[in-house]
Amino acid sequence: MAVNSNKLVLLTFAICRLIVTVGVTVVPELLDVGLEGRLSVDTRELEAVSVDFGRLTRGGASEVVHPATAEDVARVVKAAFESPFAVSARGHGHSINGQALIEGKKGVVIEMGRGGGGGDGDGGARVCEKGMYVDVWGGELWIEVLSTTLEYGLAPMSWTDYLYLSVGGTLSNAGISGQTFNHGPQISNVYELDVVTGKGELLTCSEDRNSELFHAVLGGLGQFGIITRARIALEPAPHRVRWIRVLYSNFATFCKDQEYLISLHGKPPSQRFDYVEGFVIVDEGLINNWRSSFFSPSNPVKIRSLNADGGVLYCLEITKNYNQGNADSVGEEIQALLKKLDFIATSVFTTDLPYVDFLDRVHKAELKLRSKGLWDVPHPWLNLFVPKSRIADFDKGVFKGILGNKTSGPILIYPMNKNKWDHRSSVVTPEEDVFYLVAFLRSALDTEALEYLTNQNRQILGFCHDSEIKVKQYLPHYTKQLEWMDHFGDKWTQFSARKMQFDPRRILATGQQIFQFDPFPPPLTNTKDDM
Repeated sequence: MAVNSNKLVLLTFAICRLIVTVGVTVVPELLDVGLEGRLSVDTRELEAVSVDFGRLTRGGASEVVHPATAEDVARVVKAAFESPFAVSARGHGHSINGQALIEGKKGVVIEMGRGGGGGDGDGGARVCEKGMYVDVWGGELWIEVLSTTLEYGLAPMSWTDYLYLSVGGTLSNAGISGQTFNHGPQISNVYELDVVTGKGELLTCSEDRNSELFHAVLGGLGQFGIITRARIALEPAPHRVRWIRVLYSNFATFCKDQEYLISLHGKPPSQRFDYVEGFVIVDEGLINNWRSSFFSPSNPVKIRSLNADGGVLYCLEITKNYNQGNADSVGEEIQALLKKLDFIATSVFTTDLPYVDFLDRVHKAELKLRSKGLWDVPHPWLNLFVPKSRIADFDKGVFKGILGNKTSGPILIYPMNKNKWDHRSSVVTPEEDVFYLVAFLRSALDTEALEYLTNQNRQILGFCHDSEIKVKQYLPHYTKQLEWMDHFGDKWTQFSARKMQFDPRRILATGQQIFQFDPFPPPLTNTKDDM
């Protein structure tokens, strides 16, 4: 009898391994786990969760779950852990290379947004004025968080340029913008999280409680758990913003000034700007695009007339927040800071607007692009962290070399201070005190353009490799584990160990393609020497 039992066990194991090998994931038909929310197999919903903002790849999903509570999320993941099948959490679907999709095999997408009722059982965002924080559902959009906190005269300190992103989505990457030099990324402004691990456990974590999970999830690319609640730090919200752009024709001067401005982090507000970004202009058409609305079409800026170095201009973008109480002094504070910069004297462009309008500036451009049918197109974006010591080489080889004179979209460039990033998180950045974000935010309107831009991205990465510029991808995309190991470097051992601890069956965020989904995983590789 014991022999027959052993044969049955071995046969069952062999069948399960065969199922995995041939690429079939078993999802219980019409997943029945006692949801308070809603489950859907509607064709339109399945199609909607099979694509993302990048529109570069497609995923597969057999069911879509709209959770009402965090417990709903835990029920689904627990079922996936026991069955098992792949699970992906979807916020606003703004990933570029299918990171939020089900990779290859069928699985369940948990729609964390509120469009289908997600999170309603947990109520809306809850502000604690005394503690200066807000508790928010992981699928909440940052624009919704802002709307709630402004009712109390408060706002988060660190932002992304685009606010129609989910809290859980940006915290799974980092969340960066022009405030990062002073406040750090969004992941540096979180007090506490509720997370559903890959085992289906709903855990509260913070610096002092389940700290390993807390640091793993922040910047963890969705590999260790699904964020169902985040406690975000707040500050008094300013009323208005003075928004300034100035031009440079010399890259070294542009970098010198940007690096000076971010060195003022921690200074009193009167002695620094509140936001520091910049972008590259390699063709005059870009001047009037959605990132450059300051420049009037009736009075265009000609690159040739400004003696641009190598045919390239650089625009510094800075802001000063203020309230009615200090409106009279903000102009003097700005002038004192501008006097220390070496921009082209005739290129100062200034506007003044409410704080919320500045933060939501990209959405207005989105509406214009949607009206022209130019939003739901492929976006072969490439985001890189470039070490300060090699940014001049990058400029020469890429901005003045590979790009030519056409970009097909904005190119952002601005520096950040490494000491504002918590090394205990899962994010990797260059090993220098200052590093730059360079973001190629391009759109492809047809197949030919997509092929051209994709090839150009490969050229840029190839140039960095051949020139030994040790860049790190932000919103990274790789398809081989060896490439991921190179990306994480010394953090790989910790990253893979955390995966085994919190998601041992590798069911979460399979679209990242870091770990292959396997219900019976072998021991994880810990070192490059083991490959």
